[in-house]
Amino acid sequence: MLDSRNEGQVAILTIDRPQRRNALSEDLVGELKRCLHEIEANPALRATVITGCTPGFCAGSDLKELATMNLRGMCDHEADTGQFCRSISQMRKPVIAAVEGFALGGGFVFAATCDIVVTSASCRWHLPEVKIGWIPPWGLEALVARLGPVAARRFVWGGEEIIGTEAYRVGLADYLAGDGTALDMAITVAQRLAALPDVAVASTKAYFALHAGRDGEIGDMNANRMFEENCKHPAAKATLMKFGVRS
Repeated sequence: MLDSRNEGQVAILTIDRPQRRNALSEDLVGELKRCLHEIEANPALRATVITGCTPGFCAGSDLKELATMNLRGMCDHEADTGQFCRSISQMRKPVIAAVEGFALGGGFVFAATCDIVVTSASCRWHLPEVKIGWIPPWGLEALVARLGPVAARRFVWGGEEIIGTEAYRVGLADYLAGDGTALDMAITVAQRLAALPDVAVASTKAYFALHAGRDGEIGDMNANRMFEENCKHPAAKATLMKFGVRS
């Protein structure tokens, strides 16, 4: 589910759920939490790269798993995922997302909550939630920090799918890599950060976390409430019924 290896001072975590398009299940979120906390506690490691195995980075929440939950359980699961993603900005060590293939829904937002994002040129980025009936239930303040509120709103409305070159142009991604090379570039960036004095790197991250994560918890609470209300309306109910989710 989550493969882990080290290259020198860099930890590399690879989401390995190809049969579910690397979707964020409860177990996967728990495993990501555990691994990142272990990396934080390991003085031999200075940075982390998170990527996904083929076919792509992450397709968001695991709708097959959500189908086993009622609406309250879905909201609790999404709140837990949001709390994990918010915690990335509070960690001392940099976390870099290496995004190939696709970053969809919660996978889009998960990547954006990482400290640095490397995207491949033709990677698909899309937020389809509003189209299928609900607001993304967490991580919107991370999008505001990266894009500004007006551009963030445009992407959350989900009227367009973009590729990596556009994600880089608008500031959603920090580095643009050729297809198939996002992980290599992310490791290079991570190694460069790992070579810097760790105390200064941690202090820099802590300072900018005040801006990158501003109002994140309040934003997630509000979005989660809106998500729950949205799921009671006809458009969302029609989507949920397709997956057998109980309201």
